[in-house]
Amino acid sequence: MEKPGLEVGRVAAGSIAEELGVAPGDVVLSVNSQALSDVLDYNFFAGDRLVSIEIEKGDGNRWEIEIEKDPGQDLGIEFKTTGLEKIARCANKCLFCFVDQMPGGLRNTLYIKDDDYRLSFMQGSFITLTNLSERDFHRIARLRLSPLYVSVHTTNPALRVKMLGNPVAGEIVRQLEYLAGRGIEIHTQAVICPGINDGVELDRTLADLAGLWPRVRSLAVVPVGITGFREGLFPLRQFSPAEAAGITKKVRGWQDAFLKSLDYPFVFAGDEFYLLAGQKIPPRRRYADFPQTENGVGLTRIFLDQWARVGKRLPAGIKNRLSVSIVTGTLARPILEPVAGRLNRIENLRAGVVAIKNSFFGHAVTVAGLLTGSDLIRHREVLKKSDLVILPESMVRRDCLTLDGMSLESLGTAIGTEVRTASGPADLVRLIKIAAGD
Repeated sequence: MEKPGLEVGRVAAGSIAEELGVAPGDVVLSVNSQALSDVLDYNFFAGDRLVSIEIEKGDGNRWEIEIEKDPGQDLGIEFKTTGLEKIARCANKCLFCFVDQMPGGLRNTLYIKDDDYRLSFMQGSFITLTNLSERDFHRIARLRLSPLYVSVHTTNPALRVKMLGNPVAGEIVRQLEYLAGRGIEIHTQAVICPGINDGVELDRTLADLAGLWPRVRSLAVVPVGITGFREGLFPLRQFSPAEAAGITKKVRGWQDAFLKSLDYPFVFAGDEFYLLAGQKIPPRRRYADFPQTENGVGLTRIFLDQWARVGKRLPAGIKNRLSVSIVTGTLARPILEPVAGRLNRIENLRAGVVAIKNSFFGHAVTVAGLLTGSDLIRHREVLKKSDLVILPESMVRRDCLTLDGMSLESLGTAIGTEVRTASGPADLVRLIKIAAGD
């Protein structure tokens, strides 16, 4: 049986908690007589002006501490255990699930299908709401866990049941209405599968979600991802360039209407649609406050705007001769080639774009973030001719490893040259200057 409460890992020096004798190893059992199931409970109840905290000390004694402070003032407690260690798993069998299309042999964490509303609030991950109990919905409202990010895909009940492979998936509109009615802000997405939830179904989804404005703040329309590992799975296909152009045309028309009625575009197409259609990325105003960059919406516009600023401050030349390969997936090649062209005007610098086909997941996967170390190694003969290989930061996970578990150091050894990652245009130029000795 799990020990109740949250264990303290660190107490900030000079904080209220330190003054009151709270120490690492203590366990916070309750705040204002409310038992703590996770750190969200603590953050909510400890934000009051008057706070009563029950603590179990290392020797087993229990303290009741009464605190009067400014509303929202931090007590200075960091927890060793947060109650979020066990996440809620996905109960769906989505016909387009990307995890189901992954080859075997990767790290176990890559096969985890989470669907946890707490992570949606804290990290912006998308959830489907299908595994939430009535108690969960009440807790979201009570703790004001806002915003949330919800994978809707379609508001047609029967179609959503089919797409998610879950008999309770058809409750989505009622669930969104409940959350919206209690002041929860929601960002939504629809993964669009050609011939399934596009066309009139997408029209319906948009109308239903826009009807919940302003609590439903945005809808991202993104294309389904298809790997080379779909044997035995539901038959899906990719969008053609013409179909992608049809999606972007629809989105542009919807945005025109919403900008007039709401002064906000509301619906956004994923960058992949524009790149697949061979179209220019829309201007910044079409992305408003960029509500869904983590979903691949507007990242290219941000990159282009940043490059426009950085490009004005480039040096005329660099101290030492340097050759650089800028790696990307095949989709973003047209975006990066003008960047390389401008860099080649810098004296002593030779820059080239290496657009790599994804052999690991299949050539249908064209985004840079899903390239693997083995994909790069297959191009070692080209890459090793450069003094520096620069990868997009999205290609490397938080643990500094590629999807197939390779570090930058091991990649550099395998390829035979230095490998680094860049987070954007300014970082790209910074790495070039460092490598050139400037």
